[in-house]
Amino acid sequence: MQKRKLGNNGLEVSALGLGCMGMSEYYGEAEANEAESIATIHRALDLAINFFDTAEVYGPYVNEELLGRALKGRRDNAIVATKFGIDLSRGATGGADSRPEHIREVADASLLRLGIDHIDLFYQHRVDRAVPMEDVAGAVGDLVREGKVRFFGLSEAGVENIRRAHAVHPVSALQSEYSLWERNLENEIIPVLQELGIGLVPFCPLGRGFLTGSVRRAEKYTAKDHRQFDPRFHGENFEANRKAVEIVRNIAEAIGAKPSQVALAWLLGKGDFIVPIPGTKRRVYLEENAGAVDLKLSDDDVARLEAALRPEAVSGSRYNEKIMAGVDR
Repeated sequence: MQKRKLGNNGLEVSALGLGCMGMSEYYGEAEANEAESIATIHRALDLAINFFDTAEVYGPYVNEELLGRALKGRRDNAIVATKFGIDLSRGATGGADSRPEHIREVADASLLRLGIDHIDLFYQHRVDRAVPMEDVAGAVGDLVREGKVRFFGLSEAGVENIRRAHAVHPVSALQSEYSLWERNLENEIIPVLQELGIGLVPFCPLGRGFLTGSVRRAEKYTAKDHRQFDPRFHGENFEANRKAVEIVRNIAEAIGAKPSQVALAWLLGKGDFIVPIPGTKRRVYLEENAGAVDLKLSDDDVARLEAALRPEAVSGSRYNEKIMAGVDR
């Protein structure tokens, strides 16, 4: 497995990470299988995929506990990323809370749940408009100096807050949604990351499964699957998007690859500062995703993909209005 650097401060991770969120929720509670999830984490380590993404809000709390159990005895081989900044007293969508005292509380609680003595990468989950970004960066900087955290990250932050945070304490990575069918970062965010030397960790790099070709309409998902609320999975949006992503399957068939590998190879080819974190709870898909690292797309294939999946060709917002309100753009 190739390695890549996130930021300029020494954080090196596998070129592909593993998003652990879906092991606990969001994509159908009925399908949760702890034994298979832990086996998937172990298989990732065997494949030298060492970058694991979780958060206190996933579950809440149980995803960090699951990852902690899986890494017991193998902690030295893993880079653990988790997040702070959600007010869980009001539920997972209850709003932001990045008060410095709360950041410290979350760090201590996450360390206990994960069963580790330091967090490798600590992200602000969403920008808190009530707390100056300088205070957030300062609080994480204190945790770095104390040895509880190694590196600082942001999630879904806009240009101004990226700059403000980085001026106080180096930001190693920005985690935001970025994929063939969600290219909102290209005009403003990515140039700033390159200017400042900050890595990009794309979540949902497979479009919540849409880019794999194995998705259904929103109403076909269970009550515990958040895709039932995704505007792109509804009605006319679904039909338009299904047609748009056919190019991924066509190219995959032509070169003897899987659609997921084509989508990930496109992302990996956008720059060596990019480390996607496709989420899965099954070993078979993990192994399939890992194959993307060695796949090189031709210039013609890249041009065809980008033309077919240009932003205006994708139908519907990536989130509903309430969730989009928490994105710092």
